[in-house]
Amino acid sequence: MRTVRAECTDRMLIYGEHHLRSVLDEYIDRYNGHRPHQARSQRPPDQDEQVVVSMEGRIERHKVLGGAINEYRRAA
Repeated sequence: MRTVRAECTDRMLIYGEHHLRSVLDEYIDRYNGHRPHQARSQRPPDQDEQVVVSMEGRIERHKVLGGAINEYRRAA
């Protein structure tokens, strides 16, 4: 609860229940599927442990929730 407030809802103006549910759905998808987890050596849950990520190439920023959160990934 504290994390979703600090990273998401405290940074946004929520216009109603439908908007809140939409924002929370996107945040939950990112939180559970894409953000790094300490227990997985800073790998996200949706990344295969056997895949080696190249450290070469550009890094791209991907805005989540209209820019409230930024994710960074290697360009393909």
